[in-house]
Amino acid sequence: MKDFLSIADLSREDILKLIETAIDLKEKRKAGKVTELLKNQSLAMIFEKSSTRTRVSFEVGMTDFGAHALYLNPKDIQIGRGETIEDTARTLSRYVHGIIARVYSHETVARLAAASTVPVINALSDREHPCQIIADFMTIQEYKGRLEGLKFAWIGDGNNVCNSAMMGCALVGMEFAAACPEGFEPDAEFIEKAKAFGGKITITRDPKEAAKDADVIYTDVWVSMGDEEEKERRFKAFEGYQVNTELLALAKPDVMVEHCLPAHRGEEISAEVMDGPHSAVFDEAENRLHAHKAIILKLMGPE
Repeated sequence: MKDFLSIADLSREDILKLIETAIDLKEKRKAGKVTELLKNQSLAMIFEKSSTRTRVSFEVGMTDFGAHALYLNPKDIQIGRGETIEDTARTLSRYVHGIIARVYSHETVARLAAASTVPVINALSDREHPCQIIADFMTIQEYKGRLEGLKFAWIGDGNNVCNSAMMGCALVGMEFAAACPEGFEPDAEFIEKAKAFGGKITITRDPKEAAKDADVIYTDVWVSMGDEEEKERRFKAFEGYQVNTELLALAKPDVMVEHCLPAHRGEEISAEVMDGPHSAVFDEAENRLHAHKAIILKLMGPE
């Protein structure tokens, strides 16, 4: 595997191995062990969208590996002044050992990968957020001790993270149930892919149906970057889709709650749940670092 653009680029075994590697790297970091496995390598990081967790975790991860990360804002490089994506990829490939891209259009990261001779990682596009899912599943593994056989409930917007989560659940054997308002369901293409992977997939309008007996409840913001003009319409559509204590009461007693962050407290998730005993949100955020390191190592590490 040269690039990581979609969770579907991985097999079940790949996902489990990445989680195993991430947990090992986490333990070594906490023990203060040096893991300079990519010494003197460089990672180009193209960010069309702002970020806290993605940028910091990849930069710190490269530093942990004895390597270097370069933050590239499109306004600061020639891709923002008309240079083609392909020419940018060909040039960067001569300088660096890998590229990550956090972009508006999935086409951008796909074109980067097609023209690059070094690995390209999708750090978020309008279609998927595969890196996030590795951290999410790592956190579930830590809390539950397994992935297979669990029920994963998605509440809210069937967005890029939802697309990746749904396919990831299918690959590892988790039941997936999404409750989304009409018009905000995950893309049919990804639903069909998840079913083709053997996934048990339910798409409903009813958050209570999705949350019933869930082991994991996941939500995301109602208005993502680029959707600001739809804010009023979205808020109206998502009434009743908040993850709160009433919804958690329908899930299993040991249900864990995940959110990819940033969260809008009082909108898609209540502050009481965000800070409550079922919340795994900040463990999940920490695990972005370790999961991203595992992904980097898989693509850029020694054979």
